[in-house]
Amino acid sequence: QVHLVESGGGSVQAGGSLRLSCVASGYVFHIGWFRHAPGKEREGVAAIDRGGSTVYTDSVKGRFTISKDNTKNTLYLQMNSLKPEDTAMYYCAADPLGWVLDPAYKYWGQGTQVTVSS
Repeated sequence: QVHLVESGGGSVQAGGSLRLSCVASGYVFHIGWFRHAPGKEREGVAAIDRGGSTVYTDSVKGRFTISKDNTKNTLYLQMNSLKPEDTAMYYCAADPLGWVLDPAYKYWGQGTQVTVSS
């Protein structure tokens, strides 16, 4: 069993930055960030494996950076140049059941809200 706890969400103006964190209680190999906006499907944002290989959805490439500290079992998402369309509840998830950006993971956190105003 893996327990995930996110933090770092908040409200910012367009062009601003936020850094999300996710602390995992146990060992995970693949872990990722997802977001869910009202009226939209849950979307994979970025994922990273134990070795540090990363993958991003096209809409965040060049703006978001996923990273992790294995010694602290903590995942990060640095979000720069935020846009109003980035507004969503952001979740971290561990142990994918398929493709790493598909929202089919074994373990999910409770989420942290990100709101970007124009």
